[in-house]
Amino acid sequence: MSFLDLVLKKRNGEKLMPEEIDFLVEKYVAGEIPDYQMSAFLMAVYFNSMDGEETVKLTEAMADSGDRLDLSGVEGFKVDKHSSGGVGDSVSLVLVPLVGAVGLKIGKLSGRGLGHTGGTIDKLESIPGFRVSLSTQEFLTGMESDGMAIMEHTSDLVPADQKLYELRDVTGTVESLPLIVSSIMSKKIACGPDGVVLDIKSGAGAIMKEFDRAKELAQGCVDIGKEVGLNVTALITDMNQPLGRAVGNSLEVREAIKVLKDETSGDLREVTVNLVAELLLQSEKVDSMEEGVNQAEDKLASGLALEKFKRLIENQGGNPEVIEDPNLLPTGENRAEIQLEEEGYVSKLDALKIGRAANTLGAGRQEKGEEIDRAVGIEIEKKIGDELTASEPVARIHYNDDSNLEEAKRLIRDAFSISPSPSSAPELIKERIR
Repeated sequence: MSFLDLVLKKRNGEKLMPEEIDFLVEKYVAGEIPDYQMSAFLMAVYFNSMDGEETVKLTEAMADSGDRLDLSGVEGFKVDKHSSGGVGDSVSLVLVPLVGAVGLKIGKLSGRGLGHTGGTIDKLESIPGFRVSLSTQEFLTGMESDGMAIMEHTSDLVPADQKLYELRDVTGTVESLPLIVSSIMSKKIACGPDGVVLDIKSGAGAIMKEFDRAKELAQGCVDIGKEVGLNVTALITDMNQPLGRAVGNSLEVREAIKVLKDETSGDLREVTVNLVAELLLQSEKVDSMEEGVNQAEDKLASGLALEKFKRLIENQGGNPEVIEDPNLLPTGENRAEIQLEEEGYVSKLDALKIGRAANTLGAGRQEKGEEIDRAVGIEIEKKIGDELTASEPVARIHYNDDSNLEEAKRLIRDAFSISPSPSSAPELIKERIR
């Protein structure tokens, strides 16, 4: 079998056979196909796509490219969650302990941030001592004893995805739907859960900016789940403005703690409890979304979710005192308030520009392996629909190095649009696909 023949076949829009896809994945992971040739194949897929059968086979071949987690020793309904990435999205920090609190078992493998989207692992590493590199046994023990564990992706799980993702990132092929679907679902399959909930973002700060493309991605993932016998639900959620009011690693940890303490409401909380409710529905612990949301809200109000977060931190070597004393988290030395000349109501808040501003301050990375500043970021004071007077700030910058401060200020100001009359906030949960 010739790799070049397969590239030409896909370039010409022809369908690949299952054994041909197995060949591609196996040889690339083994290092027998160089990056420059695989880049040509990825571009051929980008332009000519793959049909449903090809995408299922690619997903399965990627899932089988390394080890699979064996969760058979963990009692109960095991779940997982994935987000397609956004700005101010600290959902996992709230969701993991909340899932533990409602009696499900979650083993979450997460990644680091790249570009304008934050990474859950970077945020957790803001907590002094928190370990994100766990042995398989530590991971399983956390799930069994407290219902939750979270760690960084390991190279022995779905190595095909790790190699292909890095190549897609530098070859302009990230937005190919079959490649995104296979990337997401191969990791979920390899982790062995009973149920999965997906948070697919749509809007200015999302990979899939158009709703129709986000829906196509969500449906593709749900369809893959059906083909392989995995219960998958997808929520399409808004990412036109930042989800939370904090953008930046330690700032997002602070906001997540406030939600877990039942001290704040808002979009971050609403999306999280809805995702947890979907998992409760899958597990048949509840009969309706309303019952699931109520159960999740009850665990926040009772303090059990906060207690679970404390246990998670303790289990993974972190300092649980950050819950009562957030100043133990990395803190920027300086503050700068951003004010606008206009008065009125916020009609637009561009999530992408806010994400880029945080990145400019040092909160994110442009290349894998870059050092980031976990203390810096942006607090959003006004979101869409909020009233603004001339004396009020729309945002507050936390920074250490002022070398890019003016650029960050410009991006934040450009992110806001003000109108004389109130505007409705975008619909937060646009659609559910089960």
